[in-house]
Amino acid sequence: MNRSRRRLAIAQGVTAVTLWGASFVATKVALTDIDPFTVIWIRFGLGVLVLGTTVVVRRSFAFPGFRELSLLVLLGFIGITLHQWLQVTGLLTARASTTAWIIATSPVFIALLGRVFLNESLSRGRVIGIALATFGVLLTTTDGELRLLMHLSLGAPGNLLIMGSAMTWAVFSVLSRYAVRDRDVTLSLFFVMGSGWALSTPFLLVSGVPSFDAITTEGWMALVFLGVFCSGIAYIFWYNALQAIPASQAGSLLFLEPPVTVLIAALILGEAVTIVSIASGLIILIGVWMVTRHGHPLKTDAPSPEGRRDTPGLA
Repeated sequence: MNRSRRRLAIAQGVTAVTLWGASFVATKVALTDIDPFTVIWIRFGLGVLVLGTTVVVRRSFAFPGFRELSLLVLLGFIGITLHQWLQVTGLLTARASTTAWIIATSPVFIALLGRVFLNESLSRGRVIGIALATFGVLLTTTDGELRLLMHLSLGAPGNLLIMGSAMTWAVFSVLSRYAVRDRDVTLSLFFVMGSGWALSTPFLLVSGVPSFDAITTEGWMALVFLGVFCSGIAYIFWYNALQAIPASQAGSLLFLEPPVTVLIAALILGEAVTIVSIASGLIILIGVWMVTRHGHPLKTDAPSPEGRRDTPGLA
């Protein structure tokens, strides 16, 4: 492989992961002005414009058949409308750094889905990894005060919603491997994101059309960053990287996402970086690494487009 192309691919992958890591912080900033559904609607409306423009420039547009379109719409509801509502609403009270650590456990939920629905075996290494990741999540959500679990508390109310968003992303990841493996991924993401954005519109109207005058300059900057960079450019960069380097190598870059969030949240939101948060984060990453290393959960026989087998977290 051309060395310069490899370096460019790694740079694009790191850029995408960094943008996703910053997205949790940007969402917290946007939520100071508007409600969750408005954040989702504006963010993914901008994302659809970016992806749509890319599809037109690449001349890769092709309208899917009814059956395929139905699956893409389902993915849009699960991966955008539902997943993002859980995540953004959770961020009203959950810390950005805690959110990043919890979302990083999505591969654990994917492995559990394989066990429950496909009767896939779990090796001893993966079981230990699941246990470690679970302990790390409990540690970070309770700030080390594990006695809170005796009162059925996971710390901030939003932490439970964030866990729900990690679960829905696992379901989305599994389904998307079957939906996009025979189609250009940018085009598939365009239909997924577009349908998710469209399905969020009725919820926006029911909750009340917001006053856009209430959005501050900082709020608009956060929304543009989320829509253009995190929901548009980051995905284009990520899949460009996956075409040039193995998915396993690109996937390892995702371990950078939570530390990026912790750093940016500390600088912009003033979130404290404690020994407990660092220790629990390391435990989670080790657990997730063990789960992914000891067998790829829900692996399909046929590779997805450009040889991919992994779907990144939609931050």
